[in-house]
Amino acid sequence: MESKKRKYLSILALSAAGGSIYLIPYIRYVFYDHQIAAMGITNQQLGLLTSIYAIGCMILYIPGGIIADKTSTKKCILISLASTTLLTVIYAFTLGYTASLAIWFLFAFTTTFVFWGSLFKTIRLIGTAEEQGFMFGLYYMGNGITGAIVNSIAIWATGFSEDMKSQFFNAVLIYAASTAVAAVLIWFLVKEDKERSKELKVNEFKLSQVGELIKNPTVWIFSIIIFAGYSIYSSTSYFTPYLTEVVGITPEESGVLSIFRTYLFYILAPVSGILADKVFKSTSKWFMFLFIILAALFAGVLMIPEGTGVVFVSIYTLLPGMFGLALYGVVFSIANETRIPAAVMGTAVGIASIIGYTPDFFMATMFGTWLDNHGAGGYNYIFIFLAFVCLVGCVASFFVRRRAKLVQDAEAAE
Repeated sequence: MESKKRKYLSILALSAAGGSIYLIPYIRYVFYDHQIAAMGITNQQLGLLTSIYAIGCMILYIPGGIIADKTSTKKCILISLASTTLLTVIYAFTLGYTASLAIWFLFAFTTTFVFWGSLFKTIRLIGTAEEQGFMFGLYYMGNGITGAIVNSIAIWATGFSEDMKSQFFNAVLIYAASTAVAAVLIWFLVKEDKERSKELKVNEFKLSQVGELIKNPTVWIFSIIIFAGYSIYSSTSYFTPYLTEVVGITPEESGVLSIFRTYLFYILAPVSGILADKVFKSTSKWFMFLFIILAALFAGVLMIPEGTGVVFVSIYTLLPGMFGLALYGVVFSIANETRIPAAVMGTAVGIASIIGYTPDFFMATMFGTWLDNHGAGGYNYIFIFLAFVCLVGCVASFFVRRRAKLVQDAEAAE
């Protein structure tokens, strides 16, 4: 078993990897106007880049997970970071739209294919069964801090140029440097546990296990929990336009609150992990509690009377972000409670991610349609939908808890 120092250094390196590798495919989140100006494209064309990337990711989740289960996870992560760095540099020096379509599809290979399953399998193997919540929480805290630091440096780097194309070029190179640094950290700080690897060899992954995993209802329940957690995490961003359009605060003020929801609350992820591990003694029980709280918070937005103070409403909208990140920050730690074998963890994550990350395909379009058709009233539809998703997540967590208890009782009876 790794020493405590080695565990934390490994999580630090993995946080740097996960926090940097996804910045470039989603660079529009921070440099939207810069990217359009630098590439000379339309909003629709920029959106197509994300769609191409999402389609590639969905295709590659399962095969990438299979490879992650059959090879060295450290090597998979290193290859992913190195190839992402190379593609990012190529993109910086081309910026042509046709080439970018190909690059964004290739980003699915470099950031998702073997990286995604390898990342979460490595995190799971670092800690004991009792530490899973804390380890995943620590990872997501580091992930958020990495994103905040790299984006701050990238924004600072834009100040060295006057035109938007040159500014964007500087930012892209900062992103490339971040994945290169992450690769160095992985190389030196992450050590593969030989003893745990030997344990996995006893039940080495076989292709036939893919069918077994697909037939396993626990894997699909795991998928639903990821879907619910990611839906909440990715949708709290709608509080940003809600505060400007409905509450009436300035875009600058709403932007500051958005930074809290996007970065600051990541710091709470380890606390969430400790609560799951030490207080609730079960991630699924902790999730049931969080999903109920979140459902009540989303429903509560609909009950805020007109004329309520701006400060109160602004602070209230931070709460779903805080509890949502507390949940999403440890969402993958529930895999241990599902009793999915570590030997097939990469594949299980791949299967679960196909369902879990489908919100990227339809949710933004659906929410946008509601807002276009109903104006400010569209937010009511959004919050009702999210409250319903929370209830579905609570039910799924209950089934995980129930199944885990049945297994524990059966083992105790033997």
